[in-house]
Amino acid sequence: MKTISFSYRLGLSTVYQIIIEVCYAIIEIVILEVMPVPTEQKWKEIASEFWTCWNFPNCLGAIDGKHVTIQAPPNSGSQYFCYKKTFSIVLLALVDAHYNFIAVDVGSFGKNSDGGIMAHSKLGKALDQNKLNVPPKEALPGTANDVPYVIVGDEAFPLKTYLLRLYPAKQLDCNEKRVYNYRLCRARRVVENAFGLLSQKFRIYNRRMQAKPENADVIILTTCVLHNFIKKYDGKLTYVRDNKQTSEDHSTPINLTNISVQGGNATREAFGIRETYKHFFNSPCGSIPWQNNV
Repeated sequence: MKTISFSYRLGLSTVYQIIIEVCYAIIEIVILEVMPVPTEQKWKEIASEFWTCWNFPNCLGAIDGKHVTIQAPPNSGSQYFCYKKTFSIVLLALVDAHYNFIAVDVGSFGKNSDGGIMAHSKLGKALDQNKLNVPPKEALPGTANDVPYVIVGDEAFPLKTYLLRLYPAKQLDCNEKRVYNYRLCRARRVVENAFGLLSQKFRIYNRRMQAKPENADVIILTTCVLHNFIKKYDGKLTYVRDNKQTSEDHSTPINLTNISVQGGNATREAFGIRETYKHFFNSPCGSIPWQNNV
């Protein structure tokens, strides 16, 4: 921002205000175009792409959190101080097989864990209440085992009927569990790749963000929207506001009600779903040619 201020002979506060106003405009106009609430058909397309590209069936996306370093906010105590010994806010993102952001949650304190952030986010509550148009159970390819559609995450997230995580290292007592962990990691790394692309595309992530937390949230959300926009349109503007040229199927944001905080222990059904995926990945129907070398 200081560079822009000196280059255009504008005051720093003026540049700061312009950037925030532009970010709000981008979010208002573009977000429903490139990051709508998925329909049931869209979820099935995402799951099909995960099976085709990453050999993980019935997968709706990969989820993870990214700590964005910010300047220490005034009078914030240790709320934004994270385990990396920096002040940060968390970008929680659900990503599809082609590194597009399906849903994001921005603004949580850096001290919070990814699992806790998801439990209190609109995304986590919507998944708990089954309000995201998720398709019903479907059989794994080549089998008669009906399992629900799931998202994949790392050890920071709890095991749920709709969220799969790795087997803990202490439980890796057989090769079948190692194969399952490998296949899940292979699908989950798309979210890490998406964060890498985001950081390389917008260099503001490579340094400490000099902004108030509420303004940093807007900037981060704007970069996620622009990331999807660039990947979808390759930088060509097709959205004209004056003529209102938008796609016919625009989903509107959903209103979610608060639910009570639930315990972090996994249910027997969640354990059973993970076991089903483990057996599938070790069966002829779910194996891939070079998997035996893993």
